[in-house]
Amino acid sequence: AIDMRPEVVHRVTADGSTVTIPAKDAAAGDVVVVRVGDRIPLDGVVMTGESLIDTSAMTGEPVPVICREGSEVLSGSINTSGVLHVKVTKPLAESMVTKILESVERAAARKPKIDRFITRFSRIYTPAVVAIAAATAIIPSLVTGQWHYWIYTALTFLVISCPCALVLSVPLSFFAGIGAASKQGILFKGGIAMEQMKHIGAVVFDKTGTITKGNFVVHQVVPADNRSADDVLCLCASAEQASNHPIARSVVAQACEQGLSLNEPSEMEEIAGQGLKAQVGSHSVLCGNRQLMDTCHIVLPAMDDVEYGSELYVAIDGAYAGRLVISDTIKEDAVDAVKAISRMGITTAMLTGDSQKAADYIASKTGIDDVRAKLLPQDKVNQMDALRKQYGPVLFVGDGINDAPVLAGADVGAAMGSGADAAVEAADVVFMQSRVSAVPAALHLSRETMKIAMENVVFALGVKGVVMIAGFAGYASMWAAVFADSGVAALCVLNSVRMLYKK
Repeated sequence: AIDMRPEVVHRVTADGSTVTIPAKDAAAGDVVVVRVGDRIPLDGVVMTGESLIDTSAMTGEPVPVICREGSEVLSGSINTSGVLHVKVTKPLAESMVTKILESVERAAARKPKIDRFITRFSRIYTPAVVAIAAATAIIPSLVTGQWHYWIYTALTFLVISCPCALVLSVPLSFFAGIGAASKQGILFKGGIAMEQMKHIGAVVFDKTGTITKGNFVVHQVVPADNRSADDVLCLCASAEQASNHPIARSVVAQACEQGLSLNEPSEMEEIAGQGLKAQVGSHSVLCGNRQLMDTCHIVLPAMDDVEYGSELYVAIDGAYAGRLVISDTIKEDAVDAVKAISRMGITTAMLTGDSQKAADYIASKTGIDDVRAKLLPQDKVNQMDALRKQYGPVLFVGDGINDAPVLAGADVGAAMGSGADAAVEAADVVFMQSRVSAVPAALHLSRETMKIAMENVVFALGVKGVVMIAGFAGYASMWAAVFADSGVAALCVLNSVRMLYKK
């Protein structure tokens, strides 16, 4: 995220020349030049130029957005296709990239502080045991005068109550749980995250790159009555070969996968925000959105809107030839993973920068309960706080730079290993294989780990309690005390290690 913040900007002076100045010196009202391939340095409005902007760092959505004169642009986005002159509306201290950094810091500071069970327990247990031992040695001795007997009893009591079994086995339970998780490609950064996972009330997902693969695939080719699907796809892919747009690449990939023979276009003109015109052999091919079809006076038949994804219309030799439906792909294990989480009694939710329609479609296909869309990074933090109040402790799963603030502020933040470095750094848990099924697996492992830890606590305290009572009654020797200490510790350690061998 720090790398996204600019060091310098290219400001346009009054005489039309360009000077390079530190980004912090740029003020609202200045006009800066953004070249092709550069990040937009500051929030602003496009004065001149037209381009496709990659906003994935801000919204998580991989489809470039068209911007032209009058369009608002956010710092951190990448200019992919044309030179822009941008009028600065916010200085560096108020721009989007700085807001993301500040959001990460604020969210981390507000993150709920988890007090480990063993720490809470020791605050009460240790002083109480020492006080009882001192009282056992002194009070009866003053009454009976049998100092040797009662001091020996007090020492036996101290040996019995020594918390070796707890201080060894409880942390070892967490270490074993972390080790078992790592075998499945789930990396916990500490036992605190594993302990807190047991109390999660809601699992909140980002959409693109988390629930979906973040790619584009041709899901359907709908030809006109006088065309075949292969014919439409082949001509469209031939025209799109020279384009670097993500949708164009997906069309070419689909055609190659189907083994279609593509021809190089002899002419190609890309129209930003609309599509392209190309000459493929003897055919004039148009590929683009509805706006391109209207501009070129192509009559489109009546057709139903698609549930999810982008429509790419194709016209050949001035007549409508068909359309391609292109969309992101839901991960194969997403549906089963969401069902597994729901069976645990945990609510599922989604926070995304994508449109409400796209978010609702993904939620309906995967079974996610609560959907909140069209969110910027700082909006996700606010929505996560609302979900925490509604459902309890929150596990957030994301993968992008825009997810870093909410990952840092969640009760437990989990990042996909294939995601941005900023997300991995801010998270408490990393799913190295980027599988959605790792989420219920991690929740199950945390519950099993806590179960074994509590078994150790109950077993250790139970045995110690029985031997303590026997010691006060005069039936337990120092050897029994040693067993209640070291013997019980060894048994608890063996029980902890059992976590490594669970299937």
